[in-house]
Amino acid sequence: MTQPTFLGIDVGTSSIKVISVGPAGQLLASTSSPMTVSVPRPGWSEQDPEDWWNGTCLAIRSVLADIASPAVIGVGLSGQMHSLVALDEANRVIRPAILWNDVRTSAEAAFIRETVGNESLRRLTGNPALEGFTATKLLWMRENEPGLFDRLAHVLLAKDYIRFRLTGEIAIDPSDASGTLLFNVVDGSWSNEMCSLLGIDPGLLPPIVGSSEIAGTITSAAAAGTGLEKGIPVVGGGADNACAATGAGVVSPGDALVTVGTSGAVVAPINTPVTDPEMRIHSMCHAVPNTWYLMGVVLSAGAALDWWRRTSGGADFDDLVEETATVPPGSAGVTFLPYLTGERTPHADANARGVFFGIHGGVERAHMTRAVMEGVSFALKDSLTLMSALDVNPSGAVAVGGGASSPRWLQMLSDVLNLPLRTVGPSEGAPLGAAMLAAVGTGAFANVVEAGGAWLTDLALVEPIADVPGVPSAQDAYAVAYERYRALYPALRDTFAADAGAAGAIGARPQR
Repeated sequence: MTQPTFLGIDVGTSSIKVISVGPAGQLLASTSSPMTVSVPRPGWSEQDPEDWWNGTCLAIRSVLADIASPAVIGVGLSGQMHSLVALDEANRVIRPAILWNDVRTSAEAAFIRETVGNESLRRLTGNPALEGFTATKLLWMRENEPGLFDRLAHVLLAKDYIRFRLTGEIAIDPSDASGTLLFNVVDGSWSNEMCSLLGIDPGLLPPIVGSSEIAGTITSAAAAGTGLEKGIPVVGGGADNACAATGAGVVSPGDALVTVGTSGAVVAPINTPVTDPEMRIHSMCHAVPNTWYLMGVVLSAGAALDWWRRTSGGADFDDLVEETATVPPGSAGVTFLPYLTGERTPHADANARGVFFGIHGGVERAHMTRAVMEGVSFALKDSLTLMSALDVNPSGAVAVGGGASSPRWLQMLSDVLNLPLRTVGPSEGAPLGAAMLAAVGTGAFANVVEAGGAWLTDLALVEPIADVPGVPSAQDAYAVAYERYRALYPALRDTFAADAGAAGAIGARPQR
């Protein structure tokens, strides 16, 4: 007897992950292929798309081998946002992909802000001009690699390149297109005006296909590489954050997703597109039709705690976190800014750096550890604060990522954010969301709300610790510590900029 299944593929930075999900939501198999990042120069971050494809083929074959008589019904895709894949007229990759965390394009981002202006950026794209966005990479390529740029015929993002290899079709979905800085998130189409202002040919940009719409089928060549049968439908899929929200059931207003992985994010679905006048927070199309989301991003979340773990002696993660039980909320005045690789929300400052503040003679490792965890939690609270100013106020959130697996950190997050946090299963994140989109696209469910109701189960609920009369509350202590945290960046911003200037800028100002 065959085993019907949906595949979810996530093209991540550190690995390609593939999962197999049965029609009732049972996780049948899961595997990943590790990926490496090339850093040819300081601030650069690249990967070879052929490595993505080889890793995808290996992971799919491994998953299929773990299931008795698999019958794949549909395939969904998720992937890292912003990363530029450049193809020529023959659909060949002409240079390594420039990744989302590549910061060589500071000059190009500044050029866009000066050329377009913040008000037009808000009107045309709903997002600020930051180094990570795809448009800045195109300008860098035009300025620094004119020979390759002249050969450029198609621009894709990571998951869309894998879909191309699976189906032979060139396309992108609205959630990933939202991260290019060339897409109008309000009307769901490429912005010809933005392309004109930047001198970018809109013909380079792929057609838009819905996240749960069938975008193509497995070709003979892909079948030979992956072990899949020819003709299996492949849907549009979505950006990693959109798919992670979908895979956690966060698809409706009033809910939110709080991610504490290597990086961190807060995602809040909305029914009407909303943009921050100062564009300190992102506005994106969701992987759900007629739905958008506000998103704040913390570049170093779990990565900050892992850095501290390695720096402070390499203790076991659980042991390190458990030590913080001896330290009260507020870390006895020690404050940590988690800006190890710059920061996106709310400062959009690639020059920002990590800082310990308030160290005194009574400080031990547990204080420092707790300060790191609190600093990341405060950085996530920054995003909720911005959302609240736009009248978007989630009543609860799903917590995902490594930080959510720690009961102590989960309670801290609930107290700092003043939100009930729940965890759900299966906790497969973005690839589960991709599989859901495949299930919807192939008719197993009417929509992702129905799919989430069938596939997801609440595992745990953590609520802010209630105040006890006469006892200092955690919320009060965190409120004081948060204000101290918020005061540090403005006091250090000019110093960060001066230090970056002394170290030398990366790249040169692009010319029109």
